[in-house]
Amino acid sequence: MKRTLTRLAFLGVLTLIILSLHTVGSAQGQRRGPVIRGVAEGKIRRAQIVTTSSTGTAVVRQLPFISNATIIAAQQALGVSAGDDRLEGADANDADISLDNAGGGGNSPGIGLGSEHTLGCGSRTSNGNTRVNQDCTYRRQAEEEITYNPADPENLVAGQNDSRVGFNQCGFDFSTGNGRNWGDGLPPFRQKLNDPSQQEPTASDPNRHTIAGDPGTLHTYDAGSDPALAVDSSGRSFFSCVAFDVASNASMVYVTQSPKRAEGAFYFNIDSFGRAFVAVEDNSPVVFHDKEFIAADIYPGSPNRDNVYVTWTVFRFSASTGGYQRSPIFGSMSTDHGVHFSTPEEISGVSPTLCFFGNLFDPTLNPNACNFDQGADPVVLPNGDLEVVFNNGNTPAGNPNGQQLAVHCRPSGDSAAGSAHLNCANPSKVGNDIVVGEPQCDFGRGPEECIPGAFIRTNDFPRIQTENTQNNHLYVTWQDYRNGEFDIQMSVSTDAGLTWHEVGTVNPDRGLDHYFAAVDQSPDIGDRVGVSYYRTGRIPNENTPQPGGFLTCNPKQDGDPSACNAGTGLRNSDYVLAGGTGGHTPYDFKVVSPVFPPPDGIQTGFNGDYSGLTINKGADAHPIWSDTRNVDPYRRANGVIHDEDIFTDNVGLPGGGHDGHDDDDDSGRRR
Repeated sequence: MKRTLTRLAFLGVLTLIILSLHTVGSAQGQRRGPVIRGVAEGKIRRAQIVTTSSTGTAVVRQLPFISNATIIAAQQALGVSAGDDRLEGADANDADISLDNAGGGGNSPGIGLGSEHTLGCGSRTSNGNTRVNQDCTYRRQAEEEITYNPADPENLVAGQNDSRVGFNQCGFDFSTGNGRNWGDGLPPFRQKLNDPSQQEPTASDPNRHTIAGDPGTLHTYDAGSDPALAVDSSGRSFFSCVAFDVASNASMVYVTQSPKRAEGAFYFNIDSFGRAFVAVEDNSPVVFHDKEFIAADIYPGSPNRDNVYVTWTVFRFSASTGGYQRSPIFGSMSTDHGVHFSTPEEISGVSPTLCFFGNLFDPTLNPNACNFDQGADPVVLPNGDLEVVFNNGNTPAGNPNGQQLAVHCRPSGDSAAGSAHLNCANPSKVGNDIVVGEPQCDFGRGPEECIPGAFIRTNDFPRIQTENTQNNHLYVTWQDYRNGEFDIQMSVSTDAGLTWHEVGTVNPDRGLDHYFAAVDQSPDIGDRVGVSYYRTGRIPNENTPQPGGFLTCNPKQDGDPSACNAGTGLRNSDYVLAGGTGGHTPYDFKVVSPVFPPPDGIQTGFNGDYSGLTINKGADAHPIWSDTRNVDPYRRANGVIHDEDIFTDNVGLPGGGHDGHDDDDDSGRRR
């Protein structure tokens, strides 16, 4: 009987969704534009499943979607030229809404809002932190990642989304002095031409680096997003990003190498029609690549020592309507330092107990396929195995929430010979992702998950520790809304990812939104764990859904104070580092950044999709984040008031008790 009712509910859902997608497809007609253009313009939106709960209530579940950073990069590229874009965005008025003091800037009439003290790299305000990016043109740097070199732990490498040259690209950073000083750059990949036909198997490379294999555009890629880094046991750094074009369906995932002793100061180039360092490339209206992370095997005793792994989301769209069909996790590996990557494999698996509706949009698929996924994050274990965690939306009928899943892989083979495979098992459950009640804002594309106080997009993607798994203990963090606010949750595995158990909320404080967590474990002190994350003030009635989403009140974000939701876009933020032992939550924390205001001007609505953390020795943590402390004195010409920059610090992990006390006694200072 129960199976019959479930099947009837499923058929009802199927009818609703197909009608919805048919409407979208018809509106676009036979000559649909590129997928990412449709997404950026709001013509292709996040898919939903509507089911009925046991009480007869309609339950709406949001399915995974292309990452915010990729959408933002596409929207930027679809605007007017870089210079005009800044003039176009420079329309916020001069009213001081009590946020500028947070950025340390004054008011200098005649040159615009803010003081001239931020002009020039040497004059940027650091407030005791270290600024990572060396670009000082008031272009956004956000969405950051960091790790260390196991062959030289004081050599740190980092990366971020970087808009210094116009359309968003991926920038890289390096430090040879334990984070005290940094150099940076943009990978020189602008001459790579899209041509999936060159990614078919050849005699010298039997791997197929494409999903659809359509003809290429023979055009360079417009933009990039989603920086990711890893360093192998020998000191080679690896840098990865997605690249895409807004005038076509071209998209690519690359993973390139910085050789030993280069310390991440440069990365090898990708040839115009090259295969080396390319994991996957397509130019298809039914395929789009997004949200990759990478990992390297750092263990001298591992049979897979120095292997490199990349995981990402492959969005599949209907050939007839253009609507969303599925978004499984794919993976690829290299056994020769990125020169040859294995043929991409779908790794998110199937599960009759965890995943449902896998064939909702394509009846030829397994109904228990776990294929509504996004945000995969891999880490390597000492024996050479790989654990990959990701967010999934294939929960049962009547359940509006998502879940965090993980697959355990046993890589083998030779990528240069075409025999490399990840050999991933079917997924296990890491934890629940409680999304009911999460606020949504309207950024011009309809309602999207957001932090209303800062008026920025957000997500519930899980993060696993960056690299240190020496004791086979794994830690995963994510944000969700189980406590009626965004809080950081943790799940722990003490058997190398075979089983998982949730251990509770990491943050001890309440009354703020906590989000974009990063996690790592000490390489020397077993189960000494760090978690870093943002905090933002909440707004009145944040838990009251708003039709169409919250609207900003901040005139510096082009908000209308007379037609908005009180407090939206008017709350300050900070960044904190928490520390603890094992699964004993909550963790003590310390504030590591100054208070900073919401992004504004043409940077409104976005402060990345994630932040980063690495612990390179003992309890020495290096959190990395982006904030808006620096005020642009020429905002009328530059189109932004508070510029987003990347910062880090060398901070000792807080003590590990769980009484909720902040070591610096400044927790909750913005309440």
